[in-house]
Formats: sequence, C-alpha cells, structure tokens
Amino acid sequence: MAYSLDFRLHVLAIRQRDQLSIEQTAARFAVGKASVMRWVKRPERKPSGFRRGKLAIDALAQDVREYPDAYQYERAARLGVRQSTICYALRKKLRVSYKKNAVPSPRRRGGAGRLSSAAGGL
Repeated sequence: MAYSLDFRLHVLAIRQRDQLSIEQTAARFAVGKASVMRWVKRPERKPSGFRRGKLAIDALAQDVREYPDAYQYERAARLGVRQSTICYALRKKLRVSYKKNAVPSPRRRGGAGRLSSAAGGL
C-alpha cells in the first residue's frame, strides 16, 4: 500500500527541518531509502497505469465484420483498448484467429477474419 501524500510531505518537512540525510530519514520513519529518494524528487504519487474502458464484444464483432483485414492495433485504436485486449478477445471470446499474408490466395483467404458459429451467432 502506498504512503499518503500527507505522510510523504511530513517526512520531507522533518528531513529538511532537522537536516537529516536520506538514510537517517528512512531509518527514523521506518521506510525504504529508495522511497525517500523518490519523494525528494516527486512527493505526489505517480498515476497508476492508464486504464481504458472494457471491450464490448458486440463492438469487436461488428468491427471484424466491417474491417475483416484490419490489424489488431488498428482495432484497438478504434475501440479504445490495448492491442493485447483485442488479441485475447479475438482468440478466446470470438474464436477468430488467422495470420495475415501479404498476398493471400483466394482459397486460403476464404475463412480468415470471419466469425465462427461458435461465437454465439454474432
């Protein structure tokens, strides 16, 4: 669990007031030296990872129908999620899997990018 901003500012104020080194400050407050060094540079917490909304499976299925040859990163940009989310949803949820070829033959391209019947009739 992260330390509160109030606690961090309190530790830094005591450090400055008593002219303590980073090691002395860490020992006095029973925190890590690396934490105190980080707080000296930036007392506020770093924002945690950027989270986007959940992926709507129907929107992904519609995207596959409209853009059957799109790359996963293109789908991710359109749907506002990460590429790994698209990869997982295509394989596990919609059961769509294919390798893109530079020049696919008509025979080999027949089922690529199409939704399977096991995907719930989407």
